[in-house]
Amino acid sequence: MVKPVSEQLADLSARAKSAEDAVAAAKKEAHDKIAARREKAHAAAVDAVEKVNQDIKSVADATAKRWSALQAKIASDADALKVGIALRKHERDVKGAEKHADRLEREAGFAVDYAIASVEQAKLAVLDAIVGRVEAEEAKGS
Repeated sequence: MVKPVSEQLADLSARAKSAEDAVAAAKKEAHDKIAARREKAHAAAVDAVEKVNQDIKSVADATAKRWSALQAKIASDADALKVGIALRKHERDVKGAEKHADRLEREAGFAVDYAIASVEQAKLAVLDAIVGRVEAEEAKGS
């Protein structure tokens, strides 16, 4: 089960503090102790990566479809960038440059609007998750 965002942030904070403490202590320790500390950190990192991999594998098909759509969008954007580079090489005259600049401004505006919509969707998803959790807790109490 996925942890609440607040718990994930608390875990992140604790791990960052642990890393900071480990670095400070390592500066004062002998080589053998530093090597042992590094091995312990390596094992913890491997465990964390494995946990992330397990979490990714347990995600529902809907999330996988969204991921695939995002990957397709990124690939499409990369292709569009390549096309844009090729177009810039051929559009050297003033009229072509003006049209190109206008198109880029429209695309930039769309990209900003898309980013705003993505942030709003993310906010909605987090709020939906919180509401869902509250409703689940209320259902337990009923």
